[in-house]
Amino acid sequence: MDKRKTIISIQHLSKRFGSAVTAVDQAHLDIDEGEFFALLGPSGCGKTTLLRMLAGFEVPTEGEIIIDGQPMAGVEPDKRPVNMVFQSYAVFPHMNVERNVGYGLRVTGVAADETRRRVAEALALVKMETFTDRMPNQLSGGQRQRVALARALVKRPKVLLLDEPLSALDAKLREAMQLELVRLQQSVGITFVIVTHDQDEALSMANRIAVMESGKVRQIAPPAELYEYPNSRFVADFIGKMNLFEGQVSGVSGNQIVIDAKGLGRIAVPYSGSAQGDVGIAVRPEKIRLDRNEPGSDRIRLRGRVTELAYYGDESAVFLEESTGISVNVNVPNEARSTTPAFAIGDELWLSWNPADTLVLTA
Repeated sequence: MDKRKTIISIQHLSKRFGSAVTAVDQAHLDIDEGEFFALLGPSGCGKTTLLRMLAGFEVPTEGEIIIDGQPMAGVEPDKRPVNMVFQSYAVFPHMNVERNVGYGLRVTGVAADETRRRVAEALALVKMETFTDRMPNQLSGGQRQRVALARALVKRPKVLLLDEPLSALDAKLREAMQLELVRLQQSVGITFVIVTHDQDEALSMANRIAVMESGKVRQIAPPAELYEYPNSRFVADFIGKMNLFEGQVSGVSGNQIVIDAKGLGRIAVPYSGSAQGDVGIAVRPEKIRLDRNEPGSDRIRLRGRVTELAYYGDESAVFLEESTGISVNVNVPNEARSTTPAFAIGDELWLSWNPADTLVLTA
């Protein structure tokens, strides 16, 4: 299969505000043409600053941005082959939907007939073709977001930049719009770069995700790889839920590493890398099984007491505490139709998991 063309190349990019704040620190990554790429991280990690540098609203302190083969140094925002959808949508309140979407074409001198045709195409893409005469104050949040998307797409950019575009929507609409954005990206075939702090949003939408922390890109990977094989304690803890234990390498046995782990004792888990000294041991809550009877010796196991329960409908989160004070979170699917919880606070239970589901983290 042919390798995809690189549409964005970010090379050793940094942005400092004064001498005290480094918002982006030596970011280095490539984004492919037609890719849905997510910049993910906690508030203040530098992801929006990186997006604004791509758009031309911030000037890098050092490093280079190349879009579609052209260096962007000194190129004004309106001359770049990108368009941006802001968190607030920035829809003009005094213009109806049709005039909002066509604004960028009118100010650049596109003929009226061509403008009408492209506006109609863009509104059809976002399923807003019947709302042309509506004013923004007559639209819901989700509809205003669709107008903002149409206004960005009508100029046919090479890259669409989205800054937390779903954060103002309620949970159910946000979930529906995630699917809509994926459908839209696949139908227009252009590159989408989205900034979000929502892990579920990034995992469900993106082809690849860059996780950022304190201005640095910590890991870039497809969603499943990022979730199952995080490269550090930070990424493991930030992506989804994770139980972390501290341990120390005591030896190697064949293709397994032997670790003395607090709360778990001496365990052997599959590991192909090299590690020594202190390491982190991690396991996802859904990989852990709860039993009232002692599980087999082929599983990593410990005993704990239920301290908290949280019911989420399709699953329950069970929080347990081991005798040395270590807390463990277990996700239990609610498979049977019942209003009686399977476990109660105070229950003494066995927790166990397959050694192959254990992550060894050296960073």
